[in-house]
Amino acid sequence: QVQLMESGGGLVQAGGSLRLSCAASGRTFSRYAMGWFRQAPGKEREFVAVISWSGGSTDYADSVKGRFTISRDNAKNTVYLQMDSPKPEDTAVYYCAAGGLVSTDRYTYAYWGQGTQVTVSS
Repeated sequence: QVQLMESGGGLVQAGGSLRLSCAASGRTFSRYAMGWFRQAPGKEREFVAVISWSGGSTDYADSVKGRFTISRDNAKNTVYLQMDSPKPEDTAVYYCAAGGLVSTDRYTYAYWGQGTQVTVSS
């Protein structure tokens, strides 16, 4: 049982930066791979980034590679998504998720936060 809560979303100008946070509580945070997903209006929820339980492995969607960085601080039970040079097409509700596998498949994640809105203006 893990509870997740995202924060840090809001309005940002294209070319700026934003950092999302996801705080975890419940079972030991360190045992889970952590992923970020997003969902824009009229679109399905899509993979953004994932990080292994140790932080040693990461993977990103091609659409954000080179611009976004996922990291985690297990001592703080928190995972982050640093969004650099965001684009209007990055506008979506961003969700963090916890699972037992380092995966791009949302169906492998058992625990989800409620989401935080990110809006990128041009």
